[in-house]
Amino acid sequence: MGLTHFDDAGRARMVDVSAKADTAREATAAGVVHMRSETLALIRAGSIAKGDVLAVAQVAGVMAAKQTPQMIPMCHTLLLTGVDLAFALQEADASGEAQVTITATVRTVGKTGAEMEALAAVSVAALTIYDMCKAVDRAMVIDNVRLVQKSGGKSGTYTRKQ
Repeated sequence: MGLTHFDDAGRARMVDVSAKADTAREATAAGVVHMRSETLALIRAGSIAKGDVLAVAQVAGVMAAKQTPQMIPMCHTLLLTGVDLAFALQEADASGEAQVTITATVRTVGKTGAEMEALAAVSVAALTIYDMCKAVDRAMVIDNVRLVQKSGGKSGTYTRKQ
């Protein structure tokens, strides 16, 4: 399969999807923010000075999904029909590290998929968590942002093998 985002002269271009059929499409992405267990405890207690970390991260993730074409130059503008974010808080493991796992699912009906919107939602939600908690934990790490599943369109369903 060749790269489609380049013209005959090798210059970047937005792919023309006008001949493609509209189909229901869904993409789910996930990522992790690793942190100290004390940081997770502050998030749970609502004691971070900047406010409700997960509520703000959720709004930021939705906004990122909606603004993806402004951030990623070759992304098509999509009419999103749904954006859902979920946060799983996990207490410290044997290494003493806690984490927040972020999952975003984006839905649309259109000519191209929503993978980039789901990835953008997870990434910006993770960055928001970092921003809101950095005063107490600058060592946080954003990790493992990835596409988990996508469905719809000519290429069908993709599910990441865990």
